Amino acid sequence: MHFLGPQILTAGVLLFDDTPQASLPTKCAVKVTRLETAEREYKREYLKATPQTIEGPLQLVIERAKETVLHVMGGVTYKVGGRYEALRYPPVAIHEIITNAALHRDCGIKDDIHINIYDNRIEVISPGKLPGHITVENILQERYARNPKIVRLLNKLPDPPNKDIGEGLDTAFRSMRDARLRPPLIEEMDNAVRVVLKHESIASAEEQIIDYLEKNKTVRNREARELTGIESENAMKRVFERMRRNEIIEPVNPRATRAKYSYKLMPGYKMKFQTLKERTDK
Repeated sequence: MHFLGPQILTAGVLLFDDTPQASLPTKCAVKVTRLETAEREYKREYLKATPQTIEGPLQLVIERAKETVLHVMGGVTYKVGGRYEALRYPPVAIHEIITNAALHRDCGIKDDIHINIYDNRIEVISPGKLPGHITVENILQERYARNPKIVRLLNKLPDPPNKDIGEGLDTAFRSMRDARLRPPLIEEMDNAVRVVLKHESIASAEEQIIDYLEKNKTVRNREARELTGIESENAMKRVFERMRRNEIIEPVNPRATRAKYSYKLMPGYKMKFQTLKERTDK
């Protein structure tokens, strides 16, 4: 019990103290910074305004951090292909990434969680390297809580931000995919973990299928679903039918059984697809 005491104290203060940031000998706030740039390197001249520091008990910090990010993000636009677009992300992805950072940060490191909002991305930097056996490669498959008492006790509060079943990052990845945005990028730094939400659209299902067929001669429905993330077999059929109508693909063997039915690219597919894309973008 002697060794668990400080851990229990930290968990209790973070969860139930009105101002844990004043009571604990470490930093445990969240700082939200707006940077008017798409550059990788952080420079002071990019600061839009003074960074906002969010303090309070953990549940309140998570909720206020999410609200602050959504508010700041609402005024951000960036230039893509000669036109300005609003910076938009699924709120659930932002919620899950912030919650994950707050729950699994290393409380022994005297630094706050930093959320940097750039013109084309959001970066959430959590103090401490990945815990235990967790790596960038297995983080979606494995579970390991650095702060299990905080995770468990927070989940017992009314309307908790976490479900305590290890699904948070999975939800963030799925919501980004559903929004047709690239999945979050997780990077392990020297003494922190950075999660980057980029405002980059993933290729359309048609583009992904064409790219696959340029490297592989044929594609089946199951392969295309795994490639594009489209879960419904019928939805994938509709993509194929659209591509067939526009003479981009054709069946390898129209008489093949359902299990062996596959498609290949048609001659002149590039020009046909470009015409389809231009028509769709208008």
